[in-house]
Amino acid sequence: MAQLYFYYSAMNAGKSTHLLQSAYNYRERGMRCMLYTAQIDDRFEQGKIASRLGINADAELFNNATDLYQATATEHQKHKVDCLLIDESQFLSEQQVKQLTDVVDLLKIPVLAYGIRTDFLGNTFSGSAALLAWADKLVELKTICHCGKKANFVVRIDEKGAAVTSGNQVEVGGNDRYESLCRIHFKQLVWQ
Repeated sequence: MAQLYFYYSAMNAGKSTHLLQSAYNYRERGMRCMLYTAQIDDRFEQGKIASRLGINADAELFNNATDLYQATATEHQKHKVDCLLIDESQFLSEQQVKQLTDVVDLLKIPVLAYGIRTDFLGNTFSGSAALLAWADKLVELKTICHCGKKANFVVRIDEKGAAVTSGNQVEVGGNDRYESLCRIHFKQLVWQ
């Protein structure tokens, strides 16, 4: 039975690695996956999902105009699609998450979406909020704060290493711009 899964965490928990492992598992069984990643994420080569461990795979790009249901249905008519995997799913719109529910409910294709839950101020991304509300299964992937506790927040840092407490919700970056923290350390830096 197809379901919509939302795998979420702070940064550096291995979301892309987990996605790539899932895609490998499907392919190893002779099944076909469609992979998507956010066009806005330009940290790595466009059209690639890359893990910090050094593994990667080609992926289609999505942006606000992408109709994920229609794209999947069209591809599924040509060649059976056994699974749809979405990286950086926090950048999905609410409408695109609804489209993913149609992929599951109408096309009977499982969808595995991977993303971060909250932004650098602790606010939920719209794609993540919709996934938290409508996913069949929620799976938290864990990483740790520098203190050893579970990190469930991300703080944006400037070039001097100081916490940024205002700005646009989306600013793509990696370890040079963001750090995963537990709630206590997040509050100390951002909510002071």
